[in-house]
Amino acid sequence: MEREVLEVLEKDGRATLKQISAMTGLTVGRVRRTIDEAERERVIVKYKAVVNWERFGEERVQALIEVKIQPQKDVGFDAIAERIYRFPEARSVYLVSGAYDLAVFVVARTEHEVANFVSQKLASLDMVQGTVTHFFLKPYKEDGVILEDQEKIRRQPLTL
Repeated sequence: MEREVLEVLEKDGRATLKQISAMTGLTVGRVRRTIDEAERERVIVKYKAVVNWERFGEERVQALIEVKIQPQKDVGFDAIAERIYRFPEARSVYLVSGAYDLAVFVVARTEHEVANFVSQKLASLDMVQGTVTHFFLKPYKEDGVILEDQEKIRRQPLTL
């Protein structure tokens, strides 16, 4: 498997075989085999578009929920993490270091939907000891892509 192919696709999932070939110096056939193998072995698990929903005119509420849990004997954090990542509201779930054990990324239409997810689904799980919810207020950059318009403000030169 060729690392260069994966790096190109990670930055631009729409890059064509021919483009990747030109960027990496590999043959189109080798690029295709690398992608096929990566998909088969779940090295590549999804192709993703970054959508600026605010520009589209639709608001979305994004939240990061820190979850403190009591790990279970013999399975640690994995069992409760699985219960949480199976909820459709949970976009991403990570085991983290620090005061909390899991970080859960949620996207919803309203703050009320996030609150319901936390109070009715997360907090009701036996092993959950506490949560802290952080709402994302304004996106500037996502997945390496700057979402703001790039109009630079030019300063006038200072003359004395």
